[in-house]
Amino acid sequence: MQPLDPSASDQPNPATEPAGAEAPPGAEQRLAELEAKHAEMADAYLRAKAEVENVRRRAEEEIAKARKYAVESFAESLLPVRDSLEAAIATPNATPEQMLEGVHATLRQLAQALERHKVVEVNPPAGTRFDPHQHQAISVVPAAQEANTVVAVLQKGYLINDRVLRPALVTVAGAS
Repeated sequence: MQPLDPSASDQPNPATEPAGAEAPPGAEQRLAELEAKHAEMADAYLRAKAEVENVRRRAEEEIAKARKYAVESFAESLLPVRDSLEAAIATPNATPEQMLEGVHATLRQLAQALERHKVVEVNPPAGTRFDPHQHQAISVVPAAQEANTVVAVLQKGYLINDRVLRPALVTVAGAS
């Protein structure tokens, strides 16, 4: 075995090379290419970061507008109902039959406006199973029907997009 001689290596030794020695051919070109690639990547990163920030800001603005104007369409659909009520008040010589006809027409307008905005009536018929998610029991009464079923509706409830807006107020049959 021969002793290892560090000076006999094929690899350049920076400690033994003279100061100011030239880099291997093509190294400066490679360094320039890498620096250009780095600058390109840094620019792309900054542009992507700015684009993400712009998207986030626009999304926040859209959310703020949606919150601010969420009821605009609903309010717009209720304006004809208000107009009808004001017209009824402005007609002092209407007969009771005309007033009743106008009230029914106005109620139909209101029902259509609510329906357009997915506001659904909760008005369970007697004998319907009591549902605590859609009904609120006001009292339990003895009745000739199955226990824990609706006897009467005191006030209709409403759902909006399958979410309870107001539960129906009901009386419930008690156990006999």
